[in-house]
Amino acid sequence: MPEESRRNRVFLVVVDDSAERAVALTYACLRVKKSGGRVALLRVLEPAGQTEWAGVGALLAQERRSEAEQLLGGLAAQVREITGGMPILLIREGDPREELLKLMAEDPRISILVLAAAPGNSGPGPLIAALTGRHANRMRVPMTIVPAGLSAEELERVT
Repeated sequence: MPEESRRNRVFLVVVDDSAERAVALTYACLRVKKSGGRVALLRVLEPAGQTEWAGVGALLAQERRSEAEQLLGGLAAQVREITGGMPILLIREGDPREELLKLMAEDPRISILVLAAAPGNSGPGPLIAALTGRHANRMRVPMTIVPAGLSAEELERVT
């Protein structure tokens, strides 16, 4: 692969509240460290419910965005520690599946979507199930699914 292509690859990680998110993030960082590219972190905020007072709704939305920025800031430090570079930080509001699919359609830099499967026998997780099922025809980039139970040593070995 030409050096320019390797540098321009973006490994997208969805920042949700699942425990397996850490495995996906570590995998993406190790891939970038070993083969070049950049990590992008996407946090999708659910739309605020209707409230009778517009000011309260705006305050809640601002609070959720501030929490998302703090979370992404902490994860950005982890990415920088592993890769030596800063990630692309993205915050969107709406349905997580729809916003993810829209982002991948809009941003040609995104080369690979990295997700971790849910642990146990409950299935891969709702996002993976949707993207490999009814939304598979909307995928425009490859998806890497990382088993949630991989240790740090196993992640090093497979990247």
